[in-house]
Amino acid sequence: MRIAMISEHASPLRDGGQNTHVADLSAALADLGHEVRVYTRRDDPTVAEEVTTRGGIRVVHVPAGPAHVVPSDVLLPYMGEFARWLEQQWRAGWAPEVVHAHFWTSGLAAVTAARQLGIPVVQSFHELGEAEPAADGKPSRSGYERALGRAVDRVVAQSQDEVRGLVRIGVPRAQLTIVPAGVNSERFTPEGPAVERDPDRPRILSVGKLVERKGFGDVIQAMRWVPSAEVVVVGGPPADQLPADPGARKLRALAERLQVADRFRLVGRVPSADMPRWYRSADLLVAAPWQEELEPSALEAMACGVPIVGTAVGGLNDAVVDGLTGDLVPPRDPRALGGALRRLVNDKVRRFAYATAALDRARQAYSWKRVAAQVGSVYAAVAGLRKAGATEANTEAVA
Repeated sequence: MRIAMISEHASPLRDGGQNTHVADLSAALADLGHEVRVYTRRDDPTVAEEVTTRGGIRVVHVPAGPAHVVPSDVLLPYMGEFARWLEQQWRAGWAPEVVHAHFWTSGLAAVTAARQLGIPVVQSFHELGEAEPAADGKPSRSGYERALGRAVDRVVAQSQDEVRGLVRIGVPRAQLTIVPAGVNSERFTPEGPAVERDPDRPRILSVGKLVERKGFGDVIQAMRWVPSAEVVVVGGPPADQLPADPGARKLRALAERLQVADRFRLVGRVPSADMPRWYRSADLLVAAPWQEELEPSALEAMACGVPIVGTAVGGLNDAVVDGLTGDLVPPRDPRALGGALRRLVNDKVRRFAYATAALDRARQAYSWKRVAAQVGSVYAAVAGLRKAGATEANTEAVA
C-alpha cells in the first residue's frame, strides 16, 4: 500500500517525541512491505527536497511558509499552502492510497488535499489542546480538533484516556480506534553500557520537556519522602543552555527551597542514541504528568528493564500495569508519589519483579511490528470503505 505520512513540524530525520514516533512507525510499515513517504515542512533552506532514509523511507520537505523553524502552535497560517502543494504533487505523479496525519495542523492540510482526490485520511493527534472557547470569532484549537475528528475516515488514539478526551470534545466514538505507541526493543534493551553513577545512592530517573504539565515539580517535592535517593532529569535544552532556561531555573529554585538540591540533577537534552545508557543507570523511572498523554520514556524504560512509578493519566494507565510492572498514583499528589517511590526504592526484590514484567510487556505488547500491523489494518479498512463507497456511487449513477 502507498502511504503518505503528514508530519508538518516533526521530521522523522530528527530525534525525539513525534519525530521518533513517525520515523519508527514508517520504518515498521516499510518492513511489512508498504511504500511510505513522509511529508514535513521545509524549515531549513539548505536541506534537500527529498531525503531517502536507510530503511527506504522518502522524506519530502514541503515548501510552505518560511524556511526556518517555526513553533508548532503558530503553523496554522501555512497549512493552506502545505495542502495545495500536496494536492498538486499527488495529482501530477505519486498518489497515496491512504494518508496518515500526525498532529492537528497536519490533519487540516491532509484533509484539504486528500478530499479533492478521494483519498482516505487517518488522524493521530498525539496530544489534544485545552478545551477553550473561541476567541475573536476564530475557532479554538479544540474546535479544529473536533471538526477534524469528524471529517477524517478514522482517528487512531493511543490510549483509553485519549478516547475519552476526544469523545468529550465531540468526536464520535465510532470514529476512534485505539492503537498504542510502540517502542524500539532493538535500541532499548537491558543489555549494554550505562551512565556512571554513585553505587551507594539509588537513582530515580525522569525524562521529558521542562514544562509544568510534565510534573517535574511534583517529583522534586516527592523527593522529601525519599531521603536516600537522587533524582536525575533528562530533557529540556542542551546542557550549556540550561542556566538560561526558565523551566530549569524554576526547578532548581524549588529544589533549593525544599533542601533537596544536593540530590537533584538536571542533565539537559541528550541524543536519542544515548538514552538507553541513561535508562540502564536507573533503579526506576518516574513519570508524573498531569495531562492525557503517553510518556515515551515509560515504554523506553520498560524495554530497558526498568520499573515505573507514574501518575494514573493518559497512556500510563495502559502501559503500566499497577502492581505488576510498576506503581500508579494520582496526578498532582507529591505525597502519594513520594510514598510510592520510597517503597520501591527500599524493596529490591519488588523492583526486580517489576523490571522483569516491564521488559516482557514492552517486547510483547508494544513492539513496532505489532503496532504497524494494527495501523496497517486501519489503513486497509478505510481504503476498503472508500472503494466500496465509490463503487456503490458508480453503480447508482449507471442505474
